[in-house]
Amino acid sequence: QVQLVESGGGLVQPGGSQRLSCAASGSLFRSLFSIYAMGWYRQAPGKQRELVALITKGGSTNYVDSVKGRFTISRDNAKKMVYLQMNSLKPEDTAVYYCNADGTAYSPTYNYWGQGTQVTVSS
Repeated sequence: QVQLVESGGGLVQPGGSQRLSCAASGSLFRSLFSIYAMGWYRQAPGKQRELVALITKGGSTNYVDSVKGRFTISRDNAKKMVYLQMNSLKPEDTAVYYCNADGTAYSPTYNYWGQGTQVTVSS
């Protein structure tokens, strides 16, 4: 069974840092982990889910403009992990953050989501 499990969310003060982690489980999924593009999305109350950061299987990264220079996405294919380092956090970064694995370039069914982790930026 494929699972993505996020961790590392919580309450942080403005200007602070937080690191989110996403762990992959499921034997087939883990064996193919390196082919997936991995992304972090977020959804704030009353807003649509948006892509925050993406890392391709080759290691190229893309970020939404609002987090450029503050957030860093990385992956460890050996550990089947994806990370999102968030620095200089702002109240507008408050949202539920979701991990996504996108392998639809290989099969339309290769698209998985985690359950989400809440990040709250507040003093």
